Amino acid sequence: MNVPRIAITTGEPAGIGPEVALRAAVAGGLPCDLIGDAALLEAGARDLDIPWPLPGNLRIVHQPLAVPVQAGRLDARNAPYVLRLLDAALAGWRAGTYAAMVTAPVHKAVINDAGIAFSGHTEYLAAATGTPHVVMLLVGGGLRVAVATTHMPLSAVPAAITRRLLDATLDVMRHDLVTRFGIAVPRIAVVGLNPHAGEGGHMGREEIDVIAPAIAAARARGIEASGPWPADTIFVADNAAQADAILAMYHDQGLPTLKYASFGRGVNVTLGLPLVRTSADHGTALDLAGTALADPGSMKEALALAAELVERGRAGARAVPG
Repeated sequence: MNVPRIAITTGEPAGIGPEVALRAAVAGGLPCDLIGDAALLEAGARDLDIPWPLPGNLRIVHQPLAVPVQAGRLDARNAPYVLRLLDAALAGWRAGTYAAMVTAPVHKAVINDAGIAFSGHTEYLAAATGTPHVVMLLVGGGLRVAVATTHMPLSAVPAAITRRLLDATLDVMRHDLVTRFGIAVPRIAVVGLNPHAGEGGHMGREEIDVIAPAIAAARARGIEASGPWPADTIFVADNAAQADAILAMYHDQGLPTLKYASFGRGVNVTLGLPLVRTSADHGTALDLAGTALADPGSMKEALALAAELVERGRAGARAVPG
């Protein structure tokens, strides 16, 4: 596979990000740039018995820490450093150096504690690239699960579920499932918001007033969408197997099932961006930082999927039906 270089941002320096990034990069055998503090990464490599300097397919792109790091101890003074890693990867993509970026986990709370408004990688990368609509898709355990809303309080979700949101989300899903995943006519199962998909309006009208009309409009645009499905029905194995992707209405409706099914091998993909971006499906795991016990499985899968999506995108069709 002829893959251009991939940027790996090493994430929150006090968490497991540097460790899982190093281990995934070394195991992957792909041409990658690890973006982070060089001394931190060298110390991490030695703790993991990874030979230093790293193999020739790997390079370090040094971004200096603001203050020294103690494993497992967050320090808001390093929050700007974490965002600089993302900015460096984006700059490399704009310059044509990188075909994709794979991101190690960051700690949203400490970035906000530093006075920087930050709701997540997905939203940050959308704003940085001027992308009007992005979609969070988790891949693993034989499932692809997207969410219509991402990082917001549950109380805010019903008002956020609008026709405009669902129209844009389904369009982005169809486009990227065709062009990046190579699925000619993707089947998208749409989940209802309420228990039993509203029970005919007795448990809420969002399905009747918003979700079902959005599905009908999507089908009129040539999108193979079905639903609204009750969440406890669509995730039954036989039903899920009939869909190429499932669109849940909110974060904790869809992702727990996928994470259970993927056993720590799930991958987060940001659909809609002009570049390929994947990440591990877990957080910073501060309790494991510095122990050399963190499981790099999800990060390895994220790197492999990024390479696969890049290759398919380069070789595959850019023509989207409809």
